[in-house]
Amino acid sequence: MTDFLNFLRDQIRQVRDIENTAHDLLHNAADDAGYREAMHRKAELLANLSANAAPFLDALGLERRPMIEHKLDMFSQSARRSLDIGSVFYMSALLYPDDHKPGEPNTLETWLAELERTK
Repeated sequence: MTDFLNFLRDQIRQVRDIENTAHDLLHNAADDAGYREAMHRKAELLANLSANAAPFLDALGLERRPMIEHKLDMFSQSARRSLDIGSVFYMSALLYPDDHKPGEPNTLETWLAELERTK
């Protein structure tokens, strides 16, 4: 489980880095194209989350693995949909529920915290 949790932490760090870059591009550099590219990178990372996590899943117990695989698939499917329709807004909203407030963790961070509490 430790390797999988470290994988998730790394993915979360990458998402945060991409989002921070995107924010700077949009608000400080007025670079709309750069912002769109950053959101596309975020969506690609999340679309590949399930596949990239696969090597870490063998070490998980049989009781937890199906739930974890399902959750990873949900994140990846949502990101693939955003890429399929090409919506930068949808890409930017990935991981954030409608009622999200600035400073609150995103849904991937919340899930990681739940997994850490129950490992």
